[in-house]
Amino acid sequence: MKPARAASRRTLPGSPFNRTEAPPPPVEQYVLNDRVTHDKYGLGMVIGVEETAVVVDFGPQQVRIAAPYAKMTRL
Repeated sequence: MKPARAASRRTLPGSPFNRTEAPPPPVEQYVLNDRVTHDKYGLGMVIGVEETAVVVDFGPQQVRIAAPYAKMTRL
């Protein structure tokens, strides 16, 4: 006996159950001297901005953080 194959479902154009993918949230842009907080490093200030990363001074250390900046927020 063969197992039943799952049939693909039709998508109806007016159905509220159609799932459209939401666009990803925009990557936050930082500029020089922005005050930020990071979950791991704490409070800091942006001292360098690159195309896909920022360099942040957290006092005793400077850290390059790549986009997306999931654990970092602007103050």
